[in-house]
Amino acid sequence: MGTTQNTDTTSWWERLTERCYASSTATLAHKLKHEASASYDALINDLGRPLEPRFEQEIAKQLAAGPTAHFSPARTLMPVMLQRFGLQEDTLQESGLINHADYVVLRDNCNACAAVGDCWKAMRASAKLDECRKLCPNAKAFDALASHHDNPRAAINVSY
Repeated sequence: MGTTQNTDTTSWWERLTERCYASSTATLAHKLKHEASASYDALINDLGRPLEPRFEQEIAKQLAAGPTAHFSPARTLMPVMLQRFGLQEDTLQESGLINHADYVVLRDNCNACAAVGDCWKAMRASAKLDECRKLCPNAKAFDALASHHDNPRAAINVSY
């Protein structure tokens, strides 16, 4: 009988704790952003850091709501997105596959993207190429760059 009482108490306590956490997750994410900005910046720029799913969703909502100081989607997300398309950021410019002006356009598209919260979650989850194509405003350009190594200017001109 003592075991049943402990189990009931534990279950009740676990349910209460779970509900308290669930109801405070948005507040926790908001306070982290505004009161511990260095920790928040480190968290959003580290795509490999494990996060509890509801907390991750709240962070993604914040990113989707508008620009965040010290977070540049083109700096954090675009290199990972390029990898999904079989491209390397360093190699694109060094090899002449893309000129600086075109690269700036791709970065600007990334930084202005309305799907930044979803992209952040997808890059954290190692999204497959098909999902990336659906999310990314630069997907056509990335596909063109990946398939036109012999004529990169044609690839960029076709994709805009």
